[in-house]
Amino acid sequence: MNVQVGSSNQPEFMKYKVAAINYGAVMYEKDRNIAEQYAMVEEAAKAGAKLIALPEMATTGYCWYNRAEVKPFVEPVPGPTTEKFGALAKRYNCWIVVGMPEVDPRTDIYYNSAVLIGPNGVIGVHRKSHDYIAEPKWSKQGDLDHMVFATPIGNIAMLICMDIHFIETARIQGLRNADVIVHISNWLAEKTPAPYWLTRAFDNGCYVLESNRTGLERTVQFSGGSVLINPDGTINSYVDEGHQIMYGEVDIAKARTKSFANGGNKYLERRPKEYMEIMHDTYLWNPLDFFRLYGYDPLPTGKKSNISVAQVRPQSGNIAANVAMIKDRAAQAAAQGSDLVVFPELTLTGLPSSPDQAKKLAETAPGPSLDALIDCAMKHRLYLVVGMVEKDGAKFYNTAALIGPEGLAGKYRKMHLCDLDKGWATPGDLGFPHVNTPLGRIGMLIGHDAMFPEPGRLLALNGVDLICCPSAVNAPKPYGLGATDAWHNYPIPRGQSTIHWHLWRVRGGENNCYMAFANMVGDYIGGDKCFGRSGVFQADTFAFPRQEVILSATEEEIGTCGIDTSSSPDSVYPTNVVRRKDLVCMRLPHWYDIIISEQPPVLELFKK
Repeated sequence: MNVQVGSSNQPEFMKYKVAAINYGAVMYEKDRNIAEQYAMVEEAAKAGAKLIALPEMATTGYCWYNRAEVKPFVEPVPGPTTEKFGALAKRYNCWIVVGMPEVDPRTDIYYNSAVLIGPNGVIGVHRKSHDYIAEPKWSKQGDLDHMVFATPIGNIAMLICMDIHFIETARIQGLRNADVIVHISNWLAEKTPAPYWLTRAFDNGCYVLESNRTGLERTVQFSGGSVLINPDGTINSYVDEGHQIMYGEVDIAKARTKSFANGGNKYLERRPKEYMEIMHDTYLWNPLDFFRLYGYDPLPTGKKSNISVAQVRPQSGNIAANVAMIKDRAAQAAAQGSDLVVFPELTLTGLPSSPDQAKKLAETAPGPSLDALIDCAMKHRLYLVVGMVEKDGAKFYNTAALIGPEGLAGKYRKMHLCDLDKGWATPGDLGFPHVNTPLGRIGMLIGHDAMFPEPGRLLALNGVDLICCPSAVNAPKPYGLGATDAWHNYPIPRGQSTIHWHLWRVRGGENNCYMAFANMVGDYIGGDKCFGRSGVFQADTFAFPRQEVILSATEEEIGTCGIDTSSSPDSVYPTNVVRRKDLVCMRLPHWYDIIISEQPPVLELFKK
């Protein structure tokens, strides 16, 4: 197969209107569905939309019992439906994505497909690569990779519903130079626009145009919420419930900047040779058996624990005062029953104001300050994660140390450097290690590392239960969302929320890991204030009500939340999502080679 890759050339249309159709198909009424959608697509095209998306399985509805039931409604591509919408695309010089059940006439195999149609007919097809629970009843998983199609309106990619749960699918398309990922879905079980949609746009610096199903079908309530998401993960425009057309505007120049809000590049700063283990399929087998193979590095038993995040502002350059503050906060957390406390990035030293100050403050690990904190850990019988400027020979690192009653249990050196530390720090050289403790298997990331989707995935693939992420970040800021009119039964939330999207919550959930995010408050060097909002997040983002704690945007405070890394001792398989890692076990690494390429097509954008 010749994989389609987007072009780095400037397209004919650099800015244009897009539309997503919020629609609820009716089962067994294919002709009616198509007629109504045709009218809505034509309305959008007359309004000037150049790219128009219909939902997943838009022509037929979704909840089919089996292959025999859906058989009368499947079609080949090209076929009658694509020809009908193709005539519209030609008449209005636009591009349309249609969701439909496809039959391959050579094999008689069925697929859940998205078809990109342009003025000259069918451009390409995406067959859903990650089945939700419904597809195995009637269709085969997709076999066409995750292609990107160069068009006069830029580089267009397609994903279908469950595909976007996985960091790798959108990453493949981002690396192939996607300007817009058209994600069509029948999303359910949460208020939309869904945090996963928002995160994939942020991760890859491209637009996500989302057309989602609305309404009720065979007891399944769909969420609606069609949206255009900006390359920074914010919402451009969206509609909530019912049959509506969502309009937004794409700016190709913004999709090709690929920059973070506070500087740096989402692709040039990747470390692909450090991501080699992303090719491994470690959850193909029962993890309780896999990780104890050959008697090497078995998963700890795990248990119920209390985890704390300390949202503080350390004193820059005053290590003695910071050690005293860490001891005080640790004592407070221990008195509340905490088993582990995570402090922000560089808490031991404070934020260095210059490379010279960083070098003056640097200590070895182990070293005198960490020894004092080991005493604290022994006294209170708890673990601490503390950030520091570490000196190792002639090199300096932004390091997080995991300290417990047994001593210095492990350390991690920040792999992805940001503007805070590029002047003095060397990128980490320890990989992404993990430490086995009575609380479970613990991994660490630091601040800017979490801006990239790969590091959390690598920790998950090695069986980590809890990711500790000491941070001093001012972006991306969490944001809220208004109430939805779409009906959801309790406990799925429907009301207005002040935090709907929080990157670190998603990083935990997409890897089925608990996440302890400890952020600073106060001034950030050279930019906005650190946004606080430290939290302990659960391993399943679809579990409501959320069992999590999130702190304020400005106050110095401690938050504590329970986690559970244990599994039933009577079962030979994991009975806890953090040990099963339901999302991780559904990955398809045979598509992922481009993720470890050091010269992916997207880099052509930066050679001109």
